[in-house]
Amino acid sequence: MNLPNKITLFRTILIPVFIIFLLIDMGGSISIINGRSIKLNTFIAALIFLFASITDFIDGYLARKYNLITNMGKFLDPLADKLLVGSAFIVMVELGMMHSWMVVVVIAREFAVTGLRLLAVEKGEVIPAGMLGKLKTVSQLLAIILILLGNPIFNMWHFELDYILLWISVILTILSGLEYFKNSIHVFK
Repeated sequence: MNLPNKITLFRTILIPVFIIFLLIDMGGSISIINGRSIKLNTFIAALIFLFASITDFIDGYLARKYNLITNMGKFLDPLADKLLVGSAFIVMVELGMMHSWMVVVVIAREFAVTGLRLLAVEKGEVIPAGMLGKLKTVSQLLAIILILLGNPIFNMWHFELDYILLWISVILTILSGLEYFKNSIHVFK
């Protein structure tokens, strides 16, 4: 197993750690920008999520730079992303941080695209992530981090960048899902 794939597996291992910190109230809070405070456990969870998100970019960079792209990596990387984002979204719905219908749209798209990828694999194809899919992932990761941190900096100006990014990510989720199916219609023939 190469280094990028090991980093991807490490990201997957961080998911339950992130969830534990997000769900278990340790008491106490931490003051962030503009005198706002958030629960200490939420802050730690946000840092873990941020670190896990950064590993997504590191493993991709290393795989491309050192020509370590493998079919295993093409499968594991998007799976780790889906598990990380899906877990965060589900727990954040439980905590009242986002609307459940948005999460249903995201998860439904992920199941549909994963099903499409499985059909493609049966025909000997691996469908890599497209540009819209990558933008979707980045917008989801940024939205989650900003929501967890209480939209620091932008809250001073009453600019809800966290929820704007969440809406953008839902729109990109739909558009990228449609793009996958449009570009892979031959798989159904």
